[in-house]
Amino acid sequence: MFFNEDFETLPREALRALQLKRLKAMVARVQESVPFYQEALKKADVNADSITSLEDLSRLPFTYKQDMRDSYPYRMFAVPMEEIVRIHASSGTTGKPTVVGYTKKDIENWSELMARSFVAAGVNRGDIIHNAYGYGLFTGGLGAHYGAERLGASVIPMSGGNTKKQIMIMQDFGSTVLTCTPSYSLFMAEAAKEEGIDFRELKLKVGIFGAEPWSEEMRADIEAKLNLTAVDIYGLSEIMGPGVAIECHQAKKGLHIWEDHFIPEIINPETGEVLGEGEEGELVITTITKEGIPLIRYRTRDITSLTYEPCVCGRTHARITRMSGRSDDMLIIRGVNVFPSQIESILMSVEGVEPHYLLIVDRKENLDTLEVQVEVGEHLFSDEIKHLQALSQRIEKQIKEMLGVTSRVRLVEPKSIARSEGKAKRVIDNRKKA
Repeated sequence: MFFNEDFETLPREALRALQLKRLKAMVARVQESVPFYQEALKKADVNADSITSLEDLSRLPFTYKQDMRDSYPYRMFAVPMEEIVRIHASSGTTGKPTVVGYTKKDIENWSELMARSFVAAGVNRGDIIHNAYGYGLFTGGLGAHYGAERLGASVIPMSGGNTKKQIMIMQDFGSTVLTCTPSYSLFMAEAAKEEGIDFRELKLKVGIFGAEPWSEEMRADIEAKLNLTAVDIYGLSEIMGPGVAIECHQAKKGLHIWEDHFIPEIINPETGEVLGEGEEGELVITTITKEGIPLIRYRTRDITSLTYEPCVCGRTHARITRMSGRSDDMLIIRGVNVFPSQIESILMSVEGVEPHYLLIVDRKENLDTLEVQVEVGEHLFSDEIKHLQALSQRIEKQIKEMLGVTSRVRLVEPKSIARSEGKAKRVIDNRKKA
């Protein structure tokens, strides 16, 4: 039922005492080793010695994703590079990734928290975990992989794509657990149906899905089509990767966030005011055990709420509700973070393309789609069709190579995209209407 019962069921008072001790130690470390935090803490007139209770957390400065971009690649690291054993990265608006480094201890902690997450989802060491999250700089694949090995389960490192082979492997290898994005699981279901394969004949019992927003309606659809229990997992590379929080299979009502490693807050995204239990706002996370790149009050931009109500599973850690959206303009397409400004940067580097574009995001056959409409100059629009097609394909290739997302580029005639006297409307997300 538990992977580490002593910590997962700590009484609230003991958990808060541990958080305070670890918070003070972390702040002491970064004020000694990270120039960014030396300056930020001095400006906020706070240091490790002045923190006497968890209520003092609100006195500490926020950390933004832009701060990490500005510190590219290693200036936020709190330890020398010889202590960093792994580097991951996520995309940023400028084309430069947000870089995170892990010490040996960080990897050990991450592996344990993913093992905890697997057990909370109803997985045990006798399971065969089919891991279809992407391997590489993206944290999903390796995060789940190391957690599965820490648990002692068997792990199949499939990564994404090659859907027919994925289904064949699940059949032949007797996979009992599936990890991937929720939309990809439904695509698998469609592909299996086309091949005449019934998921009810497979041994899958649990699906652990994350990396993109999904609804309760999608959960019901996944559970019906894949014949398994679908569990929501949350994480972000800046904080750790997958396994920051997860639903327990007993309740599936909010995601337990591992508070012995992270302190969560909910704030008003406009004012920064700390909100109370049950109030919806932006999730802010402080890491209290990370060595490589500790973060103070990191603004996740994810909108949710917190509850400390006891859970039927026996875990005492707070739960966050399913994410209802983001406080910024970032799009999540098939688990990949995409900012309109990233695409704009690519478009504006193409000769003959005008600075007027529209991104249309939709969901077709259970997979996210991205169409990029961009105006071209008069001389190009009157060019031969084969030249326009070649230009569209070149832009699609650049978007795929730079952002890791597949798109369809439509070149449209001049002045066909609506103008605005105020803020330009760059995105139409039809997934929100579904």
